[in-house]
Amino acid sequence: MPPRSEEPRRDATGSRRGSSRGAEHREPGVGGISDARAYTPRGRTIREGGGAARTGGGTEQRRTPRSSRSGDPFRPALQVLDGGRTGATRAGRRETAAGGRAGVVRTVSARPGREPFDDDDEAPSPRRRPGPRRPARPAATRRPVRKPRRPPKLADPRRRLRLGTLLVLALFTTIGIRLVFLQTVSTPAYADGGLANRLAVVELPAPRGAIYDRTGAPLAHSVEARYVFADPTQVKDPVATARLLSPLLGVPASQLAEKMRPRKLPGGGWSQFEYLARGVDIDRAKQIMAADLAGIGVHRDERREVPGGDLAANLIGFVSQDMNGLEGLEAKYDDVLEGKAGKKRYEVGQGDLAAPIPGGYSQTTPAQPGSSLELTIDRDLQFQTQRILSDGMARTRGSVGAAVIIEVGTGDVLAQASYPSYNAADPTKVNSSADREDAATSFIVDPGSIHKAITYGAALQEGVITPDTTFPVANSIQKGDTTFRDTHPANGQKMSIPGMLAFSSNVGTIEIADRLGRDRLIDYQKRFGLGQPTGEGMPGEASGRLLPADQWSDSSSGSVPIGHSVDATPLQMAAAYAAIANDGKYVQPHLIKQVIGPDGKKKPAADPVTRSVLSPANAAALRRMLEAVTTVDGPDGRATGLAAAVPGYRVAGKTGTGLRYDNGKLQPGEVGSFIGMAPAEKPRYVVAVFVWSPGGEGGAVAAPAFREMMGFTLRHYRVPPSATDRSPKFEVFPH
Repeated sequence: MPPRSEEPRRDATGSRRGSSRGAEHREPGVGGISDARAYTPRGRTIREGGGAARTGGGTEQRRTPRSSRSGDPFRPALQVLDGGRTGATRAGRRETAAGGRAGVVRTVSARPGREPFDDDDEAPSPRRRPGPRRPARPAATRRPVRKPRRPPKLADPRRRLRLGTLLVLALFTTIGIRLVFLQTVSTPAYADGGLANRLAVVELPAPRGAIYDRTGAPLAHSVEARYVFADPTQVKDPVATARLLSPLLGVPASQLAEKMRPRKLPGGGWSQFEYLARGVDIDRAKQIMAADLAGIGVHRDERREVPGGDLAANLIGFVSQDMNGLEGLEAKYDDVLEGKAGKKRYEVGQGDLAAPIPGGYSQTTPAQPGSSLELTIDRDLQFQTQRILSDGMARTRGSVGAAVIIEVGTGDVLAQASYPSYNAADPTKVNSSADREDAATSFIVDPGSIHKAITYGAALQEGVITPDTTFPVANSIQKGDTTFRDTHPANGQKMSIPGMLAFSSNVGTIEIADRLGRDRLIDYQKRFGLGQPTGEGMPGEASGRLLPADQWSDSSSGSVPIGHSVDATPLQMAAAYAAIANDGKYVQPHLIKQVIGPDGKKKPAADPVTRSVLSPANAAALRRMLEAVTTVDGPDGRATGLAAAVPGYRVAGKTGTGLRYDNGKLQPGEVGSFIGMAPAEKPRYVVAVFVWSPGGEGGAVAAPAFREMMGFTLRHYRVPPSATDRSPKFEVFPH
């Protein structure tokens, strides 16, 4: 760049101007020039004028808008680039003001090469805002020329917008995918998560199955009832509440008040539930609900009804208040009779809206009522059997009686009575547990002379005797250390087999057993069903006991054949006689005829166990000989079973006098018994009666009771009399 020329320049008025660092002055005496102009180094025309020039006063400098920009941030840099020209201009203006010269306008050309005060690359200085003038800075103190800092590069807003948009889209996409997953895949899990908190569970009770007789008449069945309970913590006045409830529940007020008093539980806290009554009639329960007593509530219950009261009570048994079988068939077949309660689970609202939600979750498990039992028992026959037995037992004291009626051929037990009995509808009013037992299956006795039919049947089957066999019979016989005697002495006369049965000869029977042998006798005892439970269906049935051969003593060969040293139940002996009546075929006695399901379908009971014991011919021969027991009545004596004869029918049977043992101890008195079948020519029914009495009156009760029971049975089932086929004539002591 060429050096800047220092030659002064003249303005339009012909006056001299100094360098850019000099000041501008007006010539003395030249005033009032308001339109004077001058060229600035930039080539801009600047008009300066003072107010004094227009008014003719003293010299006053007027600030222009350009000279007032003292706050321009680029001013120092421009000043440096101009080589201090700006400061000189300011100084010249001050001189002009001091010399009274005003209104000077300067113009400086902006073309290169014609401005001695400008640099080649200098840019025009920015306009300044009006402000106070600064004094000229000496050249020695000026800052060195530095390139101005470039302002920081600003971020591109479009990139930020694109990035933000991508982030927002990614967020909403993630949320959308998660919502779809929750609504499709995880819906069941989340829906079930809070289900338990809004579910109500209602138990659907299942009624217990009924027990029917063979005709379908109910012996025991369940009816809907209510139970009444108390919350002692809510009862306000136990005494007054008890007085109101006592006549409705039939419970003394003192007992009710005691149950309603607050009671602390062993584990802490207070009892909030106490039963006041179970099985309450629905009508009475409604009256209690209408009373609206504080702390008293009513809920659904079930009550077991036994229409017959004590009818077959020892067979049927009873249940607890919770409908669990405790005795008899109710206990034995509890799993069959008991129903399975159902449940209903459904969604409910909260608070006052605790009602099923329409369309909400609902699951119902239907209740399964229990199955029913149809017995082989005939209700009418059972009633008459119990009545006859109890009437006969009324003549004895502290006695026990049992009666069994079996249908020949089927093994159906038509009646099975016990004495004493009880009301199964109220089993709490029983003197002892023995009164609730079924005597026919739990009463173990020495059967006595009724066992002789087994000995004679075995001898017939083994060919030891025939119906025509006779031999002399002494009045007594010695076996070991025991002497056995006859109640009807034969005095050594020759006796027939029917005569031995008619007079119940112990000596004749022992002699026949000696010919039969010990082992064969034991074998036939088992074939006739002794020594093991019959499996009739009663719980706790006794098995009885047979004396093993290796335990026989010298006296056992005399006692066992006549029915001593043998433990048996009335039902076992009745089943043995039923085998004789059934042409020698043993049929297991049973009480259950069929099971009726909740849907009404009937399932017959399992077929009874059967086996052949005697041939039909030998069974018929034995029945014929047993008729002598109820028919022989002549100069030679009276048979032991004449009191058991049924008018119009042929009856075959046997009397017995046995002993009773209780826990291995011999009890006082005797066991009188009679077992018979009718009509003897073709038996239909077998009746067995056992009576134990401490005074020994059993024999006087058993035979007459048999006669009445058998007579009613034959008439009840309309069995024709045996008038055209009378019993044969028997000779006790044939010549």
